[in-house]
Amino acid sequence: MHELMVKSRVLEERLIKIYKAGGAFFWIGAPGEEAFGVPLGLLVDKGHGPKHDYLHLHYRGTPTLVAMGMPMIDSIRLIMNRATDRCTGGRNFSNHYCFPEWNVVPVSSPIEVQYIMALGTARVQKRRSSKSLTIVTGGDAGSAEGDFASSLIWASRPKEELPMLITVQNNRWGISTSYDTQHGEANVSDRGKAFGIRTCVINGNDPVESYVKLSEEMNYIRKERKPVLLEAQVSRLYGHSSASGANLVDEVDSVRQFEERLLKAGVLKSQDVKEMWKNFEEEARLTSEQVKDEPVPSAESVWDHYYTNGENGDWRKF
Repeated sequence: MHELMVKSRVLEERLIKIYKAGGAFFWIGAPGEEAFGVPLGLLVDKGHGPKHDYLHLHYRGTPTLVAMGMPMIDSIRLIMNRATDRCTGGRNFSNHYCFPEWNVVPVSSPIEVQYIMALGTARVQKRRSSKSLTIVTGGDAGSAEGDFASSLIWASRPKEELPMLITVQNNRWGISTSYDTQHGEANVSDRGKAFGIRTCVINGNDPVESYVKLSEEMNYIRKERKPVLLEAQVSRLYGHSSASGANLVDEVDSVRQFEERLLKAGVLKSQDVKEMWKNFEEEARLTSEQVKDEPVPSAESVWDHYYTNGENGDWRKF
């Protein structure tokens, strides 16, 4: 887990460097959420179709996808808007992933619409009576949206409960607005109790606790075919996005904290850790150099993927 957490962090920091060097229009990502996102990715039943888990991620999903096997180049092509980007063809923001072969539904920029969309895949899984589940992630500020409340209602209807892991990564900020000025409830997960939904609050800065609790709750969903609302309390290490500067802030760093824990226990050696960071940083640097020379999307490609198989995809042919 530590190695994947380091890889995710190095990747995100490279994306920030790309943005600050003028190689991208915008950055938003997940530094600070590695201790939650990596365990989640390791526990996903990865595959295509309703027999496997579906993921409706928000724009802080890099650690989860790195843990699932996403190479750095996919993320770098996305932020640099290259035609070779296999998620969007170079036509979306950073962290707006889409991997149909892994049931990773396209990330949407409008806040928290994924919570209502996730009901659809969960409904299919309920009908198929499989052991698969639907995972949806989002932030604490976005829980103010009506789509979040609607997801709790539809996921918990008597005798029609849905196999959903509904998660909230609570970093206690909504862009520049503090959690404490907006929420009367102690925890966002408390809202689930009104709907009879099983709830859980975890320290999302502890990868061991995250793995154990996620495994427990996901096994419950697979067996009982009912939803869980899980809140992970995490850090936000580089602010909201490039719109807020993308500068390092003084919060708990889960990667360094876990690293120190492993060093103290003798699981890792200091030199090995240094080599790990160095190797990933070099991989990220070389990959960004490669992507820099790749083509941007052509003007004509704006019509690609509007319709199935490109049918009626060009308005000039209507």
